[in-house]
Amino acid sequence: MHNDVLDSLSDYPFDRLRALLGDSTPPDGCAPIYMQIGEPKHAPPELIAPIVTQDMSEWGRYPPPNGPVDLRAAIAGWLTSRYDLPAGMVDPARHIAIVSGTREALFMAALLAVPREKRGQQPAVLMPNPFYQVYVGAGALARGEAIYLSAGPETFFQPDFGTVGEDTLARTALAYLNTPANPQGSVASLDRLKQAVTLAREHDFVLAVDECYSEIYTGTKPPGLLDACRELGGDHPFANTLVFHSLSKRSNVPGLRSGFVAGDPNLIRLLLRLRQYGGAQVPLPLMHASAALWRDEAHVQESRELYRQKFDLALDMLDGAFGAERPGGGFYLWLDVGDSEAAARTLWTEAGLRVLPGAYMARDNADGSNPGAAYIRMALVHDLDTTKDAITRLLNTLANQAPA
Repeated sequence: MHNDVLDSLSDYPFDRLRALLGDSTPPDGCAPIYMQIGEPKHAPPELIAPIVTQDMSEWGRYPPPNGPVDLRAAIAGWLTSRYDLPAGMVDPARHIAIVSGTREALFMAALLAVPREKRGQQPAVLMPNPFYQVYVGAGALARGEAIYLSAGPETFFQPDFGTVGEDTLARTALAYLNTPANPQGSVASLDRLKQAVTLAREHDFVLAVDECYSEIYTGTKPPGLLDACRELGGDHPFANTLVFHSLSKRSNVPGLRSGFVAGDPNLIRLLLRLRQYGGAQVPLPLMHASAALWRDEAHVQESRELYRQKFDLALDMLDGAFGAERPGGGFYLWLDVGDSEAAARTLWTEAGLRVLPGAYMARDNADGSNPGAAYIRMALVHDLDTTKDAITRLLNTLANQAPA
């Protein structure tokens, strides 16, 4: 006996990659480079160590359901500064929920937003294609119907909600938007964000905007959901919207498992109720460290400069091969290699370079094409020397597949 929806879910991308590679190994003497996982390798900020250990008695306490006031105040201050919001627009008591990293919260968003029926029909859950795998699992287990919106080069690698038909919008309960996007690094324009917010309000669905990579960019600062809410204004500027942020990528502390959700106060209230049943809160010492991290921008700027150097190096070496371009945000290269599975297998067995096939982060479009099938995702999370080594191996191994 089990939830039969689980049978409809494909294996997680990294499980599929392990199955693809099987027992194969890199050539003798070729030390492997793992670039398939978006796990930051920059040093965590030193400021957190003394905070985590300053009051050991707090490890013996259950943390408050929505964290200490100081953490929510730090987040409200960061949001206000980052998105140039009017003072007081973000209320720490009403607009913020503390969560154990945003994967959990993005999953719970579907449990929160998707009813049994909407207007007598199965609710729809909109999501980009390619996607972050959690969106798919969350929508399915909430008994919604996934509607995949192609996010290929024809739409600048962002989904266009304006192409969704009125009948589908009428039964839409939830829409996921990822900007900067995983895997492509694309950024939704302010106009596209405003369009998405307007549609969510007109058709009464929840717009969940995943901005976990918002602080990793090497060019123009990406706009975000709260920029759109500020521009649209109104008495209820966050209506129908939730935005998800994490310290994992911004501050190089994925093991801290610390993030937040901000937005519509009614949705935040319901999310907190849901988390009382199914959420594990961040320990108090880690929440104190989180508050310090949200108040510090120096370490973020240092990390951003390291990513800039790596992208400069990689893009100079690639010189346009495989369609390589500087992403609007995030730390991934999204490279057109023709056949993502074949390239991933070749790179591992001939060069010891482990990358993720784009096909594993997408579903077939209506015409049968898979928008990720031609691409591999490489996470530029290592140091400069390792990055140079990885790009050299890529070029030497797939040279005959690079476009002329």
